[in-house]
Amino acid sequence: MPGSRPGSPRRSAARPTRGDAPAGDVPDAPVASQPSGAAGDDTAAPAYAPDSAPSGAPSGGPVLASGERIHVVTDLLDVTVDTRGGDLRRALLRQYRAESGSERPVTLLSDEPGRLFVAQSGLQAGDAPAPSHHSTFSAERSEYRLAEGQDTVEVPLTWSDGDITVTKTYTFHRNSYVVDVAFTVANAGGEPWTGRAYRQLQREPVPDSEMPTLLPAFFGAAYYTPADKYETLDLEDIAEEPMRREVEGGWSAMVEHYFLAAWITGAEARNTLYTKALDEGSAAPRYIIGSYEPGRQVAAGGETRFETRIYLGPKENDHLQGAAKGLELTIDYGYMTFLSAPLFWVLDYIHSYVGNWGWAIILLTLLIKLVFYKLSETSYRSMARMKKLQPKIQQLKERYGDDREKMGRAMMDLYKKEKINPLGGCLPILVQIPVFIALYWMLLGSVELRHADFMLWIDDLSVRDPFYVLPVLMGASMWAQQKLNPAPVDPIQQKVFMALPFVFTVFFAFFPAGLVLYWLTNNVLSIAQQYYITRHVVGEAGTRQRQEGQARRRRPGGNRPGRGFGAGDRVRAQGRLRAPG
Repeated sequence: MPGSRPGSPRRSAARPTRGDAPAGDVPDAPVASQPSGAAGDDTAAPAYAPDSAPSGAPSGGPVLASGERIHVVTDLLDVTVDTRGGDLRRALLRQYRAESGSERPVTLLSDEPGRLFVAQSGLQAGDAPAPSHHSTFSAERSEYRLAEGQDTVEVPLTWSDGDITVTKTYTFHRNSYVVDVAFTVANAGGEPWTGRAYRQLQREPVPDSEMPTLLPAFFGAAYYTPADKYETLDLEDIAEEPMRREVEGGWSAMVEHYFLAAWITGAEARNTLYTKALDEGSAAPRYIIGSYEPGRQVAAGGETRFETRIYLGPKENDHLQGAAKGLELTIDYGYMTFLSAPLFWVLDYIHSYVGNWGWAIILLTLLIKLVFYKLSETSYRSMARMKKLQPKIQQLKERYGDDREKMGRAMMDLYKKEKINPLGGCLPILVQIPVFIALYWMLLGSVELRHADFMLWIDDLSVRDPFYVLPVLMGASMWAQQKLNPAPVDPIQQKVFMALPFVFTVFFAFFPAGLVLYWLTNNVLSIAQQYYITRHVVGEAGTRQRQEGQARRRRPGGNRPGRGFGAGDRVRAQGRLRAPG
């Protein structure tokens, strides 16, 4: 497999400051208004216990309490909002199928036990009334749909306790996976109200049966800040070392191979990031990543509005870049992002013309081969000349037998005499290896190739070839390519090289068809290029050398080295002139 990476990619050297995590499933830091704007300065506020949510609020367990369900449908999303907390309990991505050939859409969010993954948000106000994600809201309707010609649809939820009324509003947009979330707080009482907003993602680990096999993919938490850029957190790390950290701007997310959910804060908004684990040691542990903002004060008779956004969708570059800065970094290109990203741009550009991702991969591979043509030509020239030396190398082997030292010196003398660099065939290939690895990661991490049809029996480039035709062809192409290369002198190396095509065939049998198609195309183009260079470029050069040698031999004196035509005739002529007449 090209390249390797650890389980948690792209961790920066700077580790976040961590502290004790709250025991409940809401932030436990005290709430205070902060006129100065300094995040986390809560010393003047009374302590707030997270478990002081309304009675009956669940403190753990895989089943979440539920109220009435509100169904929201847009052109891209099919969402279920629960009046218990106003949570986003279910989100289906209408443009993506759960399985190839199926009509069932991808389920990103779900409150189903065993697959729990929900988006929660609420308010905290210390001892004052405020709706957390355990509170019950009321809704005007049970279904909302984005109508034809309509660009947005709003879903209002209302909660009231005495003089405090809170309206939680979801705003869905056409052709967007970003949902606006706003809390409007109206204080009809005679005393100021101080509170803050929080938002979090809560999930259980992905079942092992749904994890990709043999292919590296990150499933866990992630966050981005302008200061520290992109960070990922394994769920196990959250359990071992919970985090609480003050940041400015950015987002927090739960990431899967092709999809993610991310809470997005304002670019300059001060927030406190936190993570925590619930029900540790149980059969269904839960993990949380979220953030809360400084408290605000609402004067008597006044009103304020807390705003945030959430992204629920695929790791599709156009949508991610339009949603928030740094969100495109969740597309996992490994350590070769600086090469993989421009390669995908070229692939996407080709696809915009050919309309087929399979043909786009073939054409991209062809372009890469053209870019490296001169390097490959140098490599294949060296290989061709090495192959011509095989009989002489075999003679040396028979002469020196197992005396490796003498054999090595004799081979180096032979290379020096024939003016051949034994590494000349390897160095040009080494230069191309980073590009091959980058292309590998790009094909592996691109959601655009998921369920992408190619031709004939290949109807999904993101999964293995169901009939193993591409892996077998790839193995055959490796075998053919080996026949064009000089065989290793060492018998053990010869056996290893003979086995490689079979090993790679078995290995690639479980790889996505898009990756195998790239490798097969690269091998076929390499064979064609090597054959052309060996037969024409190197062959024509050898023919020219033979013709020049024959021309020299046909010239008088040309067959006697060191005594050309002019030198020989001049000496003989001088001798005849001095002879007596």
